[in-house]
Amino acid sequence: MVMIKKSLLFCGLLVTLFTSCENPAIFGNEETEDPQGNLKVSIHQIEQTPFSALTRAEAGIACTRLNFVVYDEFGVRVDQENQQSTDASFGTASFQLPEGDYQMVVLGHSSNGNPTLTNAKKITFSNKIGFSDTFLYSKKITVTDEPENLEVELKRIVSLCRFVITDDYPEDIARMKFYYTGGSGAFDATTGFGSVASKQEVFFDVDSEQKQFDLYTFLHDTEGTVHLTVTALNSSGDVIVDHDFDVPMKQNQITWMSGPFFVGGGSGSTGVTITINTDWAGESHVSF
Repeated sequence: MVMIKKSLLFCGLLVTLFTSCENPAIFGNEETEDPQGNLKVSIHQIEQTPFSALTRAEAGIACTRLNFVVYDEFGVRVDQENQQSTDASFGTASFQLPEGDYQMVVLGHSSNGNPTLTNAKKITFSNKIGFSDTFLYSKKITVTDEPENLEVELKRIVSLCRFVITDDYPEDIARMKFYYTGGSGAFDATTGFGSVASKQEVFFDVDSEQKQFDLYTFLHDTEGTVHLTVTALNSSGDVIVDHDFDVPMKQNQITWMSGPFFVGGGSGSTGVTITINTDWAGESHVSF
C-alpha cells in the first residue's frame, strides 16, 4: 500500500514538472502552419507582377512578408500566421477553425515589420516600420466540416508617388525628409481604402546615386490629393531647402514627380502638369 502511494506521488510530481516546463502558445507566431488544418490558404497570383503561376521564390519578388489573418463576422481577429520570404512555408498557411462564417484576409508587403492586425477595418502600418507596395486578398468564407483549399489572388491597394530629383545635391545635404497628409497609413480590409487621416513621414540618408524616392499611401477612395512637403536637411538636422506639393493620386497608380529641387534654394510651392502613362494600372507624370 505504501509502495502504491509512493508511485502515485512520483507520477504526480512528473505531471507537475512537465506542465510547468511547457511553453505557452504564442498568438501570431511566424510559422504556425497546421498540416491537419481544415482550411488551407495558398497564394496563386499577385496582381500585375510579371508572372502568372506563383512560386515561393517568385512571391518574394513582389513582397517579403505575408500576413494570413482570420476575422470573425464582427471583424475581430481569431487567428493569424505571419511569414517572411525566408520561411519554408512562404505562400501557404493552414488553420483549424470551428464551423462558421469568417473574413479571410491575406496581406503581402515589404515593410520592416508586421502591421497592427487586430481589427479588419483598421490594419495599420506606422512610420516606424515603413510603407511599401501592398497587396490584399479579402473575402467572406464559410468553414464547414469538410476541409477546404483556398487559392487566392492578391491585388494592389496602394498609391505611389515617385519623387525624382533631377539636379545635384549640394555638399551640405545629409538627409531628405518626406512628410505627407491626405492619404492613410491604415486601411479597411473589407474595402481596400484608407481608414484614418494619417501624417506619414519618411526619411532617406542622402546618396549621390539615389535620386528617386518612392512614397506609398492608402487613399480614402479611388483617387485623391496628397499634400507633400519635401525637406533637405544638413547633418545637424537644420532645414536647407523645402518645397510643398499637392500631388494628384489614384489607387493602383504611380504619380511621377520630377524636376530640379535645389535650383534657386529656399522654400515654396510648385505648380504641376500631368500626363498619363502605364506601368501599374497607370502612371501620372508631374514636373516641378
